Amino acid sequence: MDLTITLPAEQVIETDQYTLWQILGIWALVALPMFLLAWVIAPAVIPHLPFHPGITFWLLMIVGMIWQFMVSVIILYQELGTLRWSVVRKRTRFQAPRTPGTDTPNFKLFVWVLPAILFGLFQAVVLDNFINAPVTWLFPDFQHPDYMDIAQLATPEFQGAWWLLGIAFVSNLFNYLLGEELLFRGVLLPKMKGVFGKWDWVANTVLFGLYHLHLIWNMPSIIISSLPYAWPARRFQSSWMAVIVHGVEGVVLFIAVLAVISGMTL
Repeated sequence: MDLTITLPAEQVIETDQYTLWQILGIWALVALPMFLLAWVIAPAVIPHLPFHPGITFWLLMIVGMIWQFMVSVIILYQELGTLRWSVVRKRTRFQAPRTPGTDTPNFKLFVWVLPAILFGLFQAVVLDNFINAPVTWLFPDFQHPDYMDIAQLATPEFQGAWWLLGIAFVSNLFNYLLGEELLFRGVLLPKMKGVFGKWDWVANTVLFGLYHLHLIWNMPSIIISSLPYAWPARRFQSSWMAVIVHGVEGVVLFIAVLAVISGMTL
C-alpha cells in the first residue's frame, strides 16, 4: 500500500530552505544577464539604433528586469505547482506585516517604513559619494559610459516626449515590484534562513547589491541602502514593506521624468 501523502502547496511553503548553491544559482540567473545587457549588448547595438543611447540602455535594463519576473514565475510554479495568488502570496510574503513571534497581521507595523525611507533619503543626499569613494580609489581609471547615466536624458529633445512616462511606468513596475523585489525579497529571502540563519536579510542585501553589475560603481551605496528593504521584510514577514521603501526611488524617477518632459530641467 502506498502511504505517501501529498500535502497542499499552502502547507509546504515555508519548508525546504534553499542550499547555498541554489541561492547563488538564482542570483547568477538574474545578475549575469544584466551584466551582459549593460556591458556587452548595449555598446554593440547603440551605434546601430536610431534611439538616444540612454533610452536604448534603459530599455535593455527593462528587458533584464522582465527576465527576472519570468525566472521568479518559473521558480514559484516549480515549487508550488500552481500560480494561484492565495498560494503565491504566502510563499513570497506579499501580505500584511506580522507581529514578530506570531502570525497575527498588524497593519500598524507599516509605520516602520518611515524611518527606512528617511534613512534612504539621507544616504542618497549626504552619504552616497563617500560610500562609493573606495570604488574610485581602487579603480581610478574606471569610467562608466555616458549612456548609463540617466541624467543624460535631461536634454531639449525630450521636452514634450510624454511617451517617456510609459517607459518610466514599465521600468518602475518591474524594478520595484515584479522584477527585483519579487525575486530578491519574495523568492529568495524566505528561503535563505537555512543557510544564513538570522542574518539572512544581510546576506540578501549583499546579494542584491552584487547583482548590480550593471551599476558597479554604485555597488557599495546600493548594498547599504538596501538594508532598509530587507530588514522590515524579514522582521515583519511582509515583502510589501520592501516594495514601499524601495519604491520611493520610483517616485523620484517619475518626478524627474516629468521635469524633463516639461522642460523644467533645461
